[in-house]
Amino acid sequence: MQLSEELQWRGFWNQTTFTNDKLIDSENFTLYLGTDPSADSLHVGHLAVYMMVRHFLERGHKVFLLVGGGTGMIGDMRDTEERSLLSYAEIEHNKRALKAQVLQIFAGRDFTLVDNADWLGNLELLPFLRDIGKNFNMADLIGREFFKARIDNGKGLSFAEFTYTLLQGYDFWHLFKHHGVNLQIGGSDQWGNMTAGTELLRRKADKTGHVITVPLITDASGKKFGKSEGNAVWLNADKTSPYEMYQFWMNVMDDDAVRFLKIFTFLSLDEIEEIRKQFETAPHERLAQKILAREVVTLVHGEKAYQEALNITEQLFAGNIKNLSVKELKQGLRSVPNYQVQAEDNLNIVDLLVTAGVVNSKRQAREDVQNGAIYVNGDRIQDLDYTLSDADKLENELTVIRRGKKKYFVLTY
Repeated sequence: MQLSEELQWRGFWNQTTFTNDKLIDSENFTLYLGTDPSADSLHVGHLAVYMMVRHFLERGHKVFLLVGGGTGMIGDMRDTEERSLLSYAEIEHNKRALKAQVLQIFAGRDFTLVDNADWLGNLELLPFLRDIGKNFNMADLIGREFFKARIDNGKGLSFAEFTYTLLQGYDFWHLFKHHGVNLQIGGSDQWGNMTAGTELLRRKADKTGHVITVPLITDASGKKFGKSEGNAVWLNADKTSPYEMYQFWMNVMDDDAVRFLKIFTFLSLDEIEEIRKQFETAPHERLAQKILAREVVTLVHGEKAYQEALNITEQLFAGNIKNLSVKELKQGLRSVPNYQVQAEDNLNIVDLLVTAGVVNSKRQAREDVQNGAIYVNGDRIQDLDYTLSDADKLENELTVIRRGKKKYFVLTY
């Protein structure tokens, strides 16, 4: 497939200034993708846009990846309310973290990493307003949907927020002037800011720049991937562990699995088509989800982290707690209920199950123990007089309680 065909087949193609999609097949572009350091990690919603850029890179186009140390000091406009300003220290911390993640995603590829603080920080106000600000029409800015939403909800917009579009437009102008950048790629929510850059190129240099946006990635229920939705899957292992990321992809709905293989992996059309056929024949085997989880976790965290996530998954499913280290258990059980054991706690299994919140009553605790539903570190406990001892403290740090087949609880000391 030509690049234009592949991008559309994979579901990347959304809005664009191209009147002829085939131009990206016949011309070499120098493109850029920018991300502001509003957090110290990208999430999987961002990852989709970076995947699209990787496809351009693999086809020989030149790529600049921008971390917005300058624009991050202002903050992009939202349709709800103005962003809280981050401290300079937070911005610097976030920049370092994002740069490290970008380097991992593009490991071994030839690209240029830039920071717009290097040029935006040197701008002088009056020259900027004369040379750049005069090229922007306020009627265009206030006609955008986010502006209408902010007026309707009574929040309004600050002058600082208005300048964000000018600054992003200037990024395109600067990168064009110094590096020949003539294409910008971004999320669909950035369309207005991105086309501001193409307009600036046209007005200041009578040159044509182009924009392509990636559609908002949602699951089959319409729920989007993003931190504003409260369901962000972060690329930072401290925020979302490799195991948790693995589980996220393993649990995507069947209606999404093959579609996400197209977006979030570099598997070929033929490979994905073969997976689709096998998946439709035996969906219960979750082949598409397994391959999706493998490919994304390996891309983001590396092969070792993927193997560790797979091992944790298999051992927890089998209940083989003692086959895992405490470090692995902390990763695999980070999101399960946790109880800090107190010195005065009665460690008899019945009393402890109630105290730790595993069950609601001693009667239920006794029934569960007698029925063989309670496991301590993978061992079934059916003795009502069983009392936890130091031998039950894995590496003297924690004890894992399992109720039934899947409900885990962690006791820490």
